[in-house]
Amino acid sequence: MFGAERRQRLLDLVRNRGAVSIRELAVALDASEATIRRDVTTLANRGVLMHSHGGAMLPGVEFGGDDLLGQDQSSTGSMFGAHRRRLICEVVSARKAVSLRELAVAVNSSEATVRRDLVTLERRGLVNRSHGGASIPDALDVSPWPRISSVVVAKARIAALAATLIGDGDAIMLGAGTTVHAFARRLAPRSPLTVLTNSILVARALAETPHVELVLTGGALDGSAHALVGHAAERWVADHRVSRAFISGSGLTIDRGLSGSDSALSAVDRAIVESARSVVVLADQTKIGIDSPYDVAPVTRIHDLVTDGSIEDDVVRSFAARGVAVHVTRPETALAG
Repeated sequence: MFGAERRQRLLDLVRNRGAVSIRELAVALDASEATIRRDVTTLANRGVLMHSHGGAMLPGVEFGGDDLLGQDQSSTGSMFGAHRRRLICEVVSARKAVSLRELAVAVNSSEATVRRDLVTLERRGLVNRSHGGASIPDALDVSPWPRISSVVVAKARIAALAATLIGDGDAIMLGAGTTVHAFARRLAPRSPLTVLTNSILVARALAETPHVELVLTGGALDGSAHALVGHAAERWVADHRVSRAFISGSGLTIDRGLSGSDSALSAVDRAIVESARSVVVLADQTKIGIDSPYDVAPVTRIHDLVTDGSIEDDVVRSFAARGVAVHVTRPETALAG
């Protein structure tokens, strides 16, 4: 999406929730954290929001409730402990009772980390631990912090459904992005499997997976996107062929197809599209109907679309009429696989 549209959506998120971390904004808008920081600075200079430690907020809102949730740095990923625990509370609040495995997938952390978080949250009266999971205490009718977007849970459900499209022995190529990363975490049970990718996050998720042959592209590292980009990456991808590619982009429309918000990432994604016999797009509700600046794939090159249940029926029919097989998650779609 263009800068003005992205900043408007960023401002809407902050207005709706009072305070939002940079990481949450980057996930919701499918942009790099560096880009979001620049947008927050621009909006703060205009006086429409305020900087906070690690995020943005409306004037007069205390950010994130860190005193309540505790603040630390997780050794299992880049998500701050307070942010992760706040997301755990949101997922438990929305679903009343959640298994440990589902929570681990939803917050992209290990079960051991989530188990420690649940001990902390139970001591503070925010959740009840149960055998293998957590539930919300009856006394908590209203969440004590601004609600966190359901995008993370939607991405986990999309990842679980997309994994059913893979067969043992397939050779696939994965692009960058948080949804594709969530999908990669679902591939461990597949054996054998060949995965080619320019995503450092995907590589990390599959690095110790037995019987998965993992191949990284060449290229220069884009640290904010955790991906390899540039002409070397594009040439490397162009020299390889796979049966299926999985990409996400940042916008998807009937007329335009898939588009991206980052020039370098979109260029690699275009090469990935050309290298695959079939293309699978993983797109949550925030991307449908959005036009981003850089073309990635026309609708005619998209074979499958995996999306969440918020998609409207007429949109499904429109994509189907253009030859796209649309796979829609349902509430019963398992988060843990």
